[in-house]
Amino acid sequence: MYFFLCNLSVQDIVYVTAILPKLLAITITGDNSISFLGCMTQLYLHVSCVTTEFLLLTSMAYDRYVAICIPMRYSLIMKKSVCVLLASVSWSMGATDSFIYCWLICNLQFCKQREINNFFCELKTILKLSCSNTINIKFVILVVCVFIGLLPFSLILISYGNIIYSALKIRTSAGKLKTFSSCCSHLTVVVLFCGTCLSLYMKPDSENSQEMDKLLSLLYVAVTPLLNPLVYSLRNKDVINAIKKIRNT
Repeated sequence: MYFFLCNLSVQDIVYVTAILPKLLAITITGDNSISFLGCMTQLYLHVSCVTTEFLLLTSMAYDRYVAICIPMRYSLIMKKSVCVLLASVSWSMGATDSFIYCWLICNLQFCKQREINNFFCELKTILKLSCSNTINIKFVILVVCVFIGLLPFSLILISYGNIIYSALKIRTSAGKLKTFSSCCSHLTVVVLFCGTCLSLYMKPDSENSQEMDKLLSLLYVAVTPLLNPLVYSLRNKDVINAIKKIRNT
């Protein structure tokens, strides 16, 4: 679990570094211009991190499933090579997915209106500036959302369904509470991150609201990476004990 948390932390750092410094520079200087190369860099890192986080959260859900439902085989199933493989696939899929999007965007033609109505170079916002037919890219987005979004999210739900079923078999209330508490931090992040991403990219165009899109983007771009360390660390006994010691001094 800590191996995946380490990967998730690195992903959050990359994510925040790719977007927030430019946002702060715009806020301070008032210069809200960005080059095409800078925009594509933001888009590449943005899509890569979103895809990677989806897959990392799925791997973490599987890790929790094995640890709770089949604990006697945990060390055999979730050995180091398997964890490295799952993390490597997550990062590789993220890099491949973002490369495809950037390649498709670079082949579009853009109109005179080049003002991005968002606080970063977000995919749907860029598509609205194009004079080309974007139906193919929108189809790719839908397919990716199904296989990189809905499918991993479904696997997470299946994992937690099995975890809940196994937890209900525990006779003692203390055992049930311990099982649920060990998973609530991960489940909180899953609901916040996956919920906002899927809501943003899978809602029909007829329901598009630019202000709502900005709010959803802000949730998973800035709020989720900010909450991840807090959510996971506050479930750690060592962190809680350290906080108690600081408060008592």
